[in-house]
Amino acid sequence: MSTHGEPGSVGVVATSTVRLFSDSDPLVLVSGATLGPVDVAYETYGTLNADRSNAVFICHALTGDAHAAGFHEGATRPGWWDNLIGPGKPLDTDRFFVISANLLGGCQGTTGPSSENPETGTAYGLDFPLLEVADFVTVHRALVAHLGIDRLLAVVGGSLGGMQALQWSLDHPDELAHAVVVASSSRLTAQNIAFSAVARRAIMADRQFKNGQYAAEGTSPAVGLSIARMMAHITYLSEDAFTEKFGRAPQFETSRRGFGIDFAVESYLDHQGTAFLERFDALSYLYLTRVMDYFDPFSNAGALDRVREHPVRYLVLSFDTDWRFSTEHSLRIVRHLESNRLPVTFRELKSAYGHDSFLLADPAYHATLKAYFDRALEDA
Repeated sequence: MSTHGEPGSVGVVATSTVRLFSDSDPLVLVSGATLGPVDVAYETYGTLNADRSNAVFICHALTGDAHAAGFHEGATRPGWWDNLIGPGKPLDTDRFFVISANLLGGCQGTTGPSSENPETGTAYGLDFPLLEVADFVTVHRALVAHLGIDRLLAVVGGSLGGMQALQWSLDHPDELAHAVVVASSSRLTAQNIAFSAVARRAIMADRQFKNGQYAAEGTSPAVGLSIARMMAHITYLSEDAFTEKFGRAPQFETSRRGFGIDFAVESYLDHQGTAFLERFDALSYLYLTRVMDYFDPFSNAGALDRVREHPVRYLVLSFDTDWRFSTEHSLRIVRHLESNRLPVTFRELKSAYGHDSFLLADPAYHATLKAYFDRALEDA
């Protein structure tokens, strides 16, 4: 584990919050609904160069947040992509200025369904409007403008983060030079949607959900949210990873046959579900998973018109054991881009760890990213 003094760490960091939209100047969503005020939590690492050409925006996955690298004061665990961001790492903060923001609808500082609705004085709950990936991008762009940056060197994301990078490149290609899409998808399969449907049902069927007004009622759908997280974790790891980590190992020295925890893998999932309750909100889980279900940018007529006029360079990566967003998902993105003669680099990486591989410090994965980012900076 990294420590504050080890080479490669950005050190102690703090999350900032900025109000980007107000009651008088609200955020207009794709649906036509408006939101205001909208606050955004973000962190930055490294230094913006004189011509403001070295900025890289990080888009996080479903349950991520703005804290991508370094350590918060007093914390023992670093940010969620700390192995990628820092001096000497693929996103070398001695060379790049890296921005990471908690996305709209989240629960770690950016306005979401658990935020106060100014019209009622209580949490939005299910009155919060449905979102689309393009809405995330609108807020990200507002943050970039707030930071005084006209054009990004790259937008980078894994999983849901990759969807944001792809959407940004299609809608506003003149605002970025590169899009890095890792372990992601341009359209979920029926199986993907099914997993999220069961997760949402677990949350909404919890008696403590209270039609989304659980905060006002002083309750929490903890059982439903923990079950949703447990199921999600099954999809994030490959079968080989589960076998390597747990096999059929018992949790206790003697078997405790029954319907409780008896196997090590059961204990692991139970821990993941319980720990998740400390950092995530059930409403955000509902809203953000639904955004992913509806994402299908290439189905829109003229989806690639703008990026053909202002070509973005793409790096698309997949992992061979990722069955949640398999390599076929990445190849679908590549085919759409290549058919429009856009510059695309694609690589399928070997990894034993399934979908979660995009969060890990795999040597081949990091070497690929480092080479790509180095070339991007040289060409800037």
